[in-house]
This record gives sequence, structure tokens and C-alpha cells, in this order.
Amino acid sequence: MSMDEVFKALADPGRRRLLDSLNARNGQSLRELCAELDMARQSVSKHLAVLEAAELVTTRWRGREKLHYLNAAPINAITERWIDRYNRERIRALADLKRALEQEPMDSTEFVYTTYIDTTPERLWQALTDPAFTRQYWGGVALESDWEVGSPVRLQNAPGEEFKDLGQVVLEAAPYRRLSYSWHHFQPEHAEHFGWTEEEFAERRKERRSKVTFEIEPHGSAVRLTVTHDDLEPGGWMREAVSGGWPELLAGLKTLLETGRTLPGPQAAAQSR
Repeated sequence: MSMDEVFKALADPGRRRLLDSLNARNGQSLRELCAELDMARQSVSKHLAVLEAAELVTTRWRGREKLHYLNAAPINAITERWIDRYNRERIRALADLKRALEQEPMDSTEFVYTTYIDTTPERLWQALTDPAFTRQYWGGVALESDWEVGSPVRLQNAPGEEFKDLGQVVLEAAPYRRLSYSWHHFQPEHAEHFGWTEEEFAERRKERRSKVTFEIEPHGSAVRLTVTHDDLEPGGWMREAVSGGWPELLAGLKTLLETGRTLPGPQAAAQSR
């Protein structure tokens, strides 16, 4: 990702309108965006190509339809690179844009995030499936499974503790390409962490079970990782938790694979588990 491409993409008002439209309703097709913005198909296509090149927009196919999603990773990279070099007044616009890009409409049932990591598909797969790896960037949580379709995905909150079966199951497993498994419901430790009453905890436990999918694609000498967390309850607490947790968790994953170091402090994503 080039910072020049990001700033070039954001400089055009038409492209900013596209980002605004996706911020209001994520996962739109080219046809929907053209109708929403009353712009010619060719113009929208050109703008989307620039936004994709800058990694501000990511895409995934649903049947024959190509859907477009906001991706906050480039804005994260900008703020992380320069947050300590310039005072907050000078980057306030960037911070506001970052928040706008990360904020999805509350009635959305899915969260999509794309990042590029300087690693190999094999190494990334290991980082997603090896308990020793997951513990390092997932706030101390280890994931264990044989990663066969239908097998359970068990969690261990700390070394030496028993691996728990929270009902998570492997849905898809194509090594080095695609991994998907069902998500858990809120657990008692979440209620304790957030200070929920018994009634609040019981209500949030009623949210439907969601799922997460990791798509791995070679991208030059790097790897493109797209995480889609869908089937979420519209306006639900789990949706809010994963929307805040995944960007931080994936930043930790990227840092670990590219530098061998972990980010300081517990990952916020672990709290959503």
C-alpha cells in the first residue's frame, strides 16, 4: 500500500461520496452504487478502481455479484505512522475519517476487514490455526482444533487451563486459502468484564450465533487477508464487540508475522471472545 495512493484517492470528492455511501450501507454492488450516487457506471468503476488500489475499498463475490466494502486498514496505517510526529490538531481530519470508515451502520449483519501482510499463505495459515501462535496476538487466548469440517474449535483462556468447547465448529477448511468457523455466544467472563447484570447477560446471550471467515490470497510478495464476520444480530452487542475487536487483533497478527513482536497490552479483540 502506498500512502500517495491513499491521499490521491481521498482527494477526489466523487470518491469520498463513494466512501460515504458505503459507510451508510456497506456491501453494495456496482449497480447499487451507481443508482445511489446517480453517477455513470464508467465513472463509478474508475473511482472504485482507485479506491481498491489504495486499499480503502475491499471486495468479495456473492454468487455472480461483486460487493464493495469499506476497509479502514490504510487509515489505521496513516495514524499509526504519524500519530507521534504531529500534534493531534494537524491529524484531526485523519482521525475523524478513520472513525467514519470503521463505523458501520448498526443494522448491518456483517463486518468485513482486509489487511495485507508481508508473509506467506502457509505462515499465515499457521498463525490462524496453531495455539502457540494465536496465544501471542489474541490476548493470551489459544485456539485448538484439528481443523476438519465439523470439528469443534476449543478455547483456552490462559496456559494450563482446560480447553473449553463453546459450541464453535469448523465450517470450511481449505489450507492456505480459506477458513471458516462458527462463533460463540457471550460468556460469564464478558458479563463480569462489562459489568452486566444477570438480566442484561441473559438478554445478550439470546443473540444468534454468527460466524467468521478468513480468505487468504497471494498478493505479490505479500498476502491479502480478508476477514468477514457475518450472520450477526442487527444492532447487537456481538456486532459492536467484533467491529472494535477485529482491527486491533489483526494489527497484532500483522505485527507478529512481520516483526516477530507482539503489540503491548491485551488485545481488545480478546475481550469480545
